[in-house]
Amino acid sequence: MQASTYAIKASVCFDARNRRRACVLAAGFANTRSVALNCNFTSNNRICMRDMGMKLTRATQGVETLFRSTVKPRSVKAQASAGDIEEATPFKPQAKKSSGVVLPFVGVACLGAILFGYHLGVVNGALEYLAKDLGIAENTVLQGWIVSSLLAGATVGSFTGGSLADKFGRTRTFQLDAVPLAAGAFLCATAQSVQTMIIGRVLAGIGIGISSAIVPLYISEISPTEIRGALGSVNQLFICVGILAALVAGLPLAGNPLWWRTMFGLAAIPSILLALGMGLSPESPRWLFQQGKKSEAEKSIQTLYGKERVSEVMLDLTNAGQGSAEPEAGWFDLFSSRYWKVVSVGAALFLFQQLAGINAVVYYSTSVFRSAGIESDVAASALVGAANVFGTAVASSLMDRQGRKNLLTFSFTGMVGLFSI
Repeated sequence: MQASTYAIKASVCFDARNRRRACVLAAGFANTRSVALNCNFTSNNRICMRDMGMKLTRATQGVETLFRSTVKPRSVKAQASAGDIEEATPFKPQAKKSSGVVLPFVGVACLGAILFGYHLGVVNGALEYLAKDLGIAENTVLQGWIVSSLLAGATVGSFTGGSLADKFGRTRTFQLDAVPLAAGAFLCATAQSVQTMIIGRVLAGIGIGISSAIVPLYISEISPTEIRGALGSVNQLFICVGILAALVAGLPLAGNPLWWRTMFGLAAIPSILLALGMGLSPESPRWLFQQGKKSEAEKSIQTLYGKERVSEVMLDLTNAGQGSAEPEAGWFDLFSSRYWKVVSVGAALFLFQQLAGINAVVYYSTSVFRSAGIESDVAASALVGAANVFGTAVASSLMDRQGRKNLLTFSFTGMVGLFSI
């Protein structure tokens, strides 16, 4: 029920023996819950008590709904004057300001997602050239170690990213994460041996593993509610953009076999930008509030949303902190009967996605196109990356309208159809 503003106009006279003060309806007093009007009306100004009671009941219900909501209280007037109780035009709250200020900070965080995709895809076109340069052109085992060492590091990083973010904060963790990302890119670009190359890939993997945990976390915590859903899929979109960037970066390889070193070295640039950008970005208000730093949380909210929304967001954080007294679940709780079904469904979706062969396409599409006799093998891989970005953008735009389940069913059905050809 929408709370409306009622202007109460009545000429009231109080009995000398039962004179009481009426409670004034005022939006500034959040504890006001009811209206007490104990009055007698003169014969010259009689009012239909039934209509009055109905309208006062509606006004009281409106006030009750008003104060139970988390929105700022709307103004309610109680005026004593000649006339009847009249219903005024419903009050329309001022629309919240657009939170476009948040977008640059989201863009800085998405550098971590771009690096995730870039380090995944950079080995695609460069593998053959770096293998020749390092003298392992015929050793497919060592080539496999160079490819898979990134995932080994990412596994370690993904387990530590959340705990680091809770301990040091989101922005500080981003800055710490930039160290292995930049160091890994530098070692890969300057490697003169397979061992150095693998160490560089492991470091880069640790970096992308950490970023895979904190990028969506930070974006969700700084995004205002009105655009939080739209920004929820930005992480995956920019991972695909990073893969595409890595494939496009391999186009000069045909004319310059040593270009693979530049390809790996380019990853250091967004790593440095990530560290510098997070130095200028506000910390997550939610994390600050959880740490008891309420004054700093208010400053962060003011930077992200504006001064007029500080009290509102702080109230939301307070309510969220008091909303559940249930203890947090641990790792072993995920395998309990309470969570087993949800965890199984989620894990199965990821498993089926990986078994579809997307990783093989990301890492070896250039080699596959070359073996198929396609001369522009790197360019063909870049087209695959572009199709990946296009599919992600389409899915993000249809997710809220078509539903998650329908899109999953359609995509898996399409993959089955392609495999059967």
